[in-house]
Parts: sequence; structure tokens; C-alpha cells
Amino acid sequence: MIIPENTELIEGVIADYRYGSNGILYSYSKAPLRTVENIKGNVALVKQITGNKPVPLLIYLCDSPIPDKATRQFSTEQLPLIYKAMAMVSKPGLSKLIMNILFRLKPPPIPMKSFTNDVEAQQWLTQFL
Repeated sequence: MIIPENTELIEGVIADYRYGSNGILYSYSKAPLRTVENIKGNVALVKQITGNKPVPLLIYLCDSPIPDKATRQFSTEQLPLIYKAMAMVSKPGLSKLIMNILFRLKPPPIPMKSFTNDVEAQQWLTQFL
């Protein structure tokens, strides 16, 4: 996970953020259990950061507990409201596991791709700017 020097992060409950000058929102995941309530708060925070417009997201994933079904469903419904596309950077296997859990029965509502390298993730996201 690379945080540029002299960068102030916007702190949230489930992740901290920075909005790059390149138009990509960077998310640094935290480990608490996701709930409908803290996802609602996170959606509001992202809308505040981005001026309420969907943007490409590069998320650095960390291990966290698997949310319940209602939280997974709510989270899936919110994704296209705040993000154009999502690049997930993690150790091998983690993002695939998360996608399998969240989108078991139907495909994700926005373009998503997993990476182990954030440079490749940023390059992929540029098509959604």
C-alpha cells in the first residue's frame, strides 16, 4: 500500500480515503465488520469527498470479517451510486474471495478487477475517468 508523502487521509470507520488529482479515489480498508449502518456512513463520506458523483475507486483490501447477507446486498446496491469502477489491490486470492462472497449469484453492478499491483490497477481505472 503506497500513500504519497505529505498526504492527509480522510478518515472513515471502514476505510480512509484520498482523492487523487488524477480523478481516482483511493481507499485504504480497515478491518471492522461491515454493517448496513457503517456502510451507510461510508457512502455518505464518499459522496462528500467526490461531490456526489461516481468515480473510479482503487481499494487496498485488508482482511476483515464477512458481513451478513443484508449488508452484502445493501453494499452491492450502493456501488453504482458512488463508483464507476473498482480496482481491488490485495494479496493473491483475497479479492477473488470477496467477489465470490458478494456476487455469488449475479455479476457485480460495476466493472471490477483484482490486482496485486497498484500501478496496473491505476492503469486499468484510467479508462473510466
